[in-house]
Amino acid sequence: MTQHQRLLIIDFGSQVTQLIARRLRELNVYCEIHPYNKVDDAFLQSFAPQAVILSGGPDSVTRQGSPRAPEALWSFGVPVLGICYGQQTMMQQLGGLVEHGHGTAEFGRAFVTPTAESLSILDGWFADGREQVWMSHGDHVSKIAPGFQVYGTSPNAPFAVTADPARHFYAVQFHPEVHHTPKGAKLYENFVRLAGFTGDWTMGLYREQAIAAIRQQVGDKKVICALSGGVDSSVTAILIHESIGDQLTCVFVDHGLLRLGEAEQVVAMFRDNYNLNLIHADESELFLGRLEGVSDPERKRKIIGGLFIDVFQKYANGIEGAEFLAQGTLYPDVIESVSFSGGPSVTIKSHHNVGGLPEKMGLKLVEPLRELFKDEVRALGRELGLPASFIGRHPFPGPGLAIRCPGEITVEKLDILRQADAVYIDQIRKHGLYDDIWQAFAAILPMKTVGVMGDGRTYDYAVGLRAVTSVDGMTADTYPFTHDFLGETMTRIINEVKGVNRVFYDITSKPPGTIELE
Repeated sequence: MTQHQRLLIIDFGSQVTQLIARRLRELNVYCEIHPYNKVDDAFLQSFAPQAVILSGGPDSVTRQGSPRAPEALWSFGVPVLGICYGQQTMMQQLGGLVEHGHGTAEFGRAFVTPTAESLSILDGWFADGREQVWMSHGDHVSKIAPGFQVYGTSPNAPFAVTADPARHFYAVQFHPEVHHTPKGAKLYENFVRLAGFTGDWTMGLYREQAIAAIRQQVGDKKVICALSGGVDSSVTAILIHESIGDQLTCVFVDHGLLRLGEAEQVVAMFRDNYNLNLIHADESELFLGRLEGVSDPERKRKIIGGLFIDVFQKYANGIEGAEFLAQGTLYPDVIESVSFSGGPSVTIKSHHNVGGLPEKMGLKLVEPLRELFKDEVRALGRELGLPASFIGRHPFPGPGLAIRCPGEITVEKLDILRQADAVYIDQIRKHGLYDDIWQAFAAILPMKTVGVMGDGRTYDYAVGLRAVTSVDGMTADTYPFTHDFLGETMTRIINEVKGVNRVFYDITSKPPGTIELE
């Protein structure tokens, strides 16, 4: 199997370390994030990186026992880029000095101006004499290490950019990975070019390697896959099917909480276009029966998650000889499962994966997407030939419409919600806005309101509309529809959906709100 050029990111606990990896993957550079306390001299030798980046972090290098890069790194002979805390530990370990506080902290937007010297890692910077960057530091470098020079300064960071070009060591006090450093991507591009990366990380090559790895792992055994119809599980299923064909069986659990026509669309796409072994487990009566009278959102989630596992296990037990369970685990899930100090994650939700099933069923995991970010999964889906309309679909939560129906769930309310949501999404597509929006959906609110329709009094449900823009779903802004669009959409929903007489548009950002209502 072809070996990619590899870049190692040593994580010191920054909340934006994943963004470093995202920037590099966008440059077709393969990289992995590993916590500092897992990277020793032996790890460096076995990983064999072509370059190393030291991330930021919350600690202070002035504290005794604070995190450090492995000493072998400085004689390893590859380019190193230190960012914020990474710069500070580089300076401290190589003979410089870092001090705590003393009024030189910087948080937020700052401007870096160049020194007289030029530096290749900053090619394309300083066209206007200075560059905006994003700072977040309390400590500061007060003395640079021997061999280093200063190439950029800011008002509170006299050593904002330092480097020892002879040894290919570079260090910046700011965060080039965040959006608020506009030319940060250019800095990373310069760094990987200096390190000799050719951009050999492509989805075409990944597809070939993943297929070979799946065949080697599975052999002639059988695999089962929980297919939700979402992008992650769908790409997982198609990739494994391309690898081992009929040895794969997918189980699509229909919990009765899907959008209008969604179950039929998913089943048709996979059976008709890919000839997959697919079990359509229509268990809507079971799920809706157990949810009857339940209004607490956490109880809803737990009921749905628990039932999903039970139902999947029931159908999977009927597949003789299955030894592997396929999951659409992504690289952010892998990163978050181990914090920079080695602690476990507590954010995994059972209804978003098949949590607990490998142990309960004695199955081994197949996770062919565990090296990919979400945008890379979409790229792989395109490589595998999934329809563009499917690949670009907005995210849909594991509990489905249950969390878009605050209060008690009923068949009547779900029917109204499905129809209203279908009209809303049709409006967005008709106006050419779908791809500009991260996520859009309708929700049926736990209230009825008085209205007047056809000179008569109505007492019907209210529907809330939500649409947000986002990069990763961690923060979100409301989408600025025009009043004409909202008015037209309101008219269509009330005219076409029986049981609705009022429409609201939610303008709450995240934070303080969440994207979903529950």
